[in-house]
This record gives sequence, structure tokens and C-alpha cells, in this order.
Amino acid sequence: MNWIKVIPQDELPPNGRKVVKVEQRKILLIRHNNQVFAVENSCPHLKLPLQKGKITDDGAIVCPFHRTAFDLATGNPQDWTPFPPGIGKVMGMISKEKALAVFPTRVEEGSIWVSL
Repeated sequence: MNWIKVIPQDELPPNGRKVVKVEQRKILLIRHNNQVFAVENSCPHLKLPLQKGKITDDGAIVCPFHRTAFDLATGNPQDWTPFPPGIGKVMGMISKEKALAVFPTRVEEGSIWVSL
């Protein structure tokens, strides 16, 4: 694993999020329930940004465009493209269900580290 120091820990407050560039990738850092998650900042459906997606109580991020929820820990989708009604399901059939890329994180020496 290639661990990369990305930001000081205090730049990501509780329930905060921040997009960082790590080796040509835009990674979305999220602090949720005292854990730090790192996910690709683009929905695997149409590559639209996830940074404004809702974080659910059960630890998923919801794409603000087609409302697919992805588990923050595994990236697995939960209900592929349910929005807009009717059309979303058709769009979901055009693009096969895909997991969101997730990356291991650690907090060490006052910094957040991500492994690619």
C-alpha cells in the first residue's frame, strides 16, 4: 500500500467533508461517526461529483443527481439510480451497477493519510 499524507486532521471537522487531489484523483474525505472515509468524488453512474451528497445515518453517501446510495466503508450501491422516477431506472439499465471506489484511511501524527 502506498500511504499518502493528505491534510492535517483539524482541517476535517466532525461531520465535515473535503475534496483533495491525490495522485491525479479527486478524493472526497468525509468524517462521519468519528471515522474518516475516503471515496472517489465521482458517482460511478455518470461521473458526476458526490461532494454535496447526503450522508445517511447508516453510513452511506447519496448521489445528489440520481440518488444512488453507496456504503462509505465498502462502496457497494444500495438501490441503483432510483431518481427521477421511471427515467432513473431506465438510465440505470443503460449503465450497469458499479461500486464506488473507496480508499483506506488512517489518522496519524495529526494528519489524515489515504492509501491508493
